[in-house]
Amino acid sequence: METTTETTAPVTLTEGAVKELKRLMDAEGFDKSQFLRVGVKGGGCSGMSYVLGFDARLENDDTFEINGIQCIMNKSHGLYLMGMEIDWQEGLNARGFTFTNPNASKTCGCGTSFAV
Repeated sequence: METTTETTAPVTLTEGAVKELKRLMDAEGFDKSQFLRVGVKGGGCSGMSYVLGFDARLENDDTFEINGIQCIMNKSHGLYLMGMEIDWQEGLNARGFTFTNPNASKTCGCGTSFAV
């Protein structure tokens, strides 16, 4: 039997991010069994890169919900991401998800990598 841990959301999604994620989830052919994975991985200009994408739940994941979006995060990633805000920007100079992380001691100019 698979056990999961439901936690309070360690990250927040802005209204713009929620709108864009729901647009993606409502697209034809979207796999409704997938969760929004929020996490980190090694690499990037500053040492760690953000992970944001749809994925299957794994044994070591915590689950949480933000505005009707089912999210998952590896239990060990909360240390790096607690309190982070994810936004969606749609401007002429920048388009995509942005990350505001209070735990980052240094961030890259591209906004997708950080150091703690």
